[in-house]
Amino acid sequence: MKNRLRVLRAEKKWSQALLAEKLDVSRQTINAIEIEKYDPSLKLAFNVSILFNLSIEDIFIPNPNKIENDQSD
Repeated sequence: MKNRLRVLRAEKKWSQALLAEKLDVSRQTINAIEIEKYDPSLKLAFNVSILFNLSIEDIFIPNPNKIENDQSD
């Protein structure tokens, strides 16, 4: 899933470690989300959206190709 987390974090001048602390997750989790290796849980996505005062859709962008592939299974 594509996301704007790195950009939003940079705008606030927050480190991955600080963002992880604010969200009660590991720095590795933040890194994995930012490099699109990990899709956050719904709870974490909501917490990110609350922290940045944005909707989930403004932060996380689903990959339409993956959705199509998942529906064909």
